[in-house]
Parts: sequence; structure tokens; C-alpha cells
Amino acid sequence: MDQIDIKIISLLQENGRMPLKQLAENVYLSSPATAARIEKLEDEGIISGYSVKLNYKRLGYPVTAFINLELSPTRKPEFYPFICAHPNVLECNCVTGRYSMLIKVAFDTTENLDHFINRLQEFGATETQIVFSTPQEARGMLVDKLFDDK
Repeated sequence: MDQIDIKIISLLQENGRMPLKQLAENVYLSSPATAARIEKLEDEGIISGYSVKLNYKRLGYPVTAFINLELSPTRKPEFYPFICAHPNVLECNCVTGRYSMLIKVAFDTTENLDHFINRLQEFGATETQIVFSTPQEARGMLVDKLFDDK
């Protein structure tokens, strides 16, 4: 991966729908050469997909929370299908520490969040933090900054 690949990745992180022609102009390559680089980055698994960033508040889901769940390893086979199928779950991570799962959710009301937490407590103890504000939203790694020293 060279500086051109890093620039392509950075530009796509800013705008995954940037037209190929505009990408090519920004990295001073032809459109076919830029497309070949993108395809190579996808084939190597460096670019694993493209997504849409949603504003959950505007969709009617203003309550964001992080839930820690103390889950016994023996419960994982029944927990994983439950958590993956729940539409309010934005992310679920298996983590170290007292709690083995960190779950990010969005709900329309605190009452519905409470109902969800009650369901989760069938799997183990929980601890919940409700988000008041988000000074830095989720973003991709700042690849161009990571490789500055290299």
C-alpha cells in the first residue's frame, strides 16, 4: 500500500459515493488506474464494503445507550442469534473485563430500552450507560495519519 492507496482510502472514508472521476483527479491518476487500485484494495480485504451513515435521532430513535452484559460462554450459542436479529442493536462486541459483551443500541424511548434490558438480563447481569452527547461520532481510522511516519 502506497501513498496513493492511502489517499484513495481517505477520500472514500469521507465520501463513499465519490465519483470515480473525482477520485482519480484527487490522486492524479486516470479513472481506469484508480478503479484498478480500488479493486485491488477490495480484493485484499482492506476495503471490506461501503455503507450509509444514518441519523438515528431523525429516524425517531433518539435514545442511544451502551450496555455491558456479563455473559457466560455457555450462553453464547443462544445469545448470538438473539442479539444479531434485534433491530435496535447497532453493534455488539465481545470484550475483556468483568462484562464480556459491549452492546450499542438505539431506541425510540427509554421505556423500550428498559424492556430490551430486561430481555438481556435473561442472559446475565447488565450495566447501562445512556448517551447524553457525542462529541466525536464513529469514524474510520485516519489512515493518512497512521502512515505519516512511514
